[in-house]
Amino acid sequence: MKWTDSQAIAEALYDKHPEIDPKSIRFTDLMQWVLDLEGFDDVSEKCGERILEAIQLAWIDEAE
Repeated sequence: MKWTDSQAIAEALYDKHPEIDPKSIRFTDLMQWVLDLEGFDDVSEKCGERILEAIQLAWIDEAE
């Protein structure tokens, strides 16, 4: 997965952290959790606020 795979990342985060409310997560935590995902293969320098927002929105949709 790369940073642009927001839907796949959101699904993986939902599976790994089902107890977390994605509306309340800090972007610093979100970024680290993405970097820690198995199968994630990208560098933190390519990530920005817009990417994290897209991942968070996709995770919210996945959780609802």
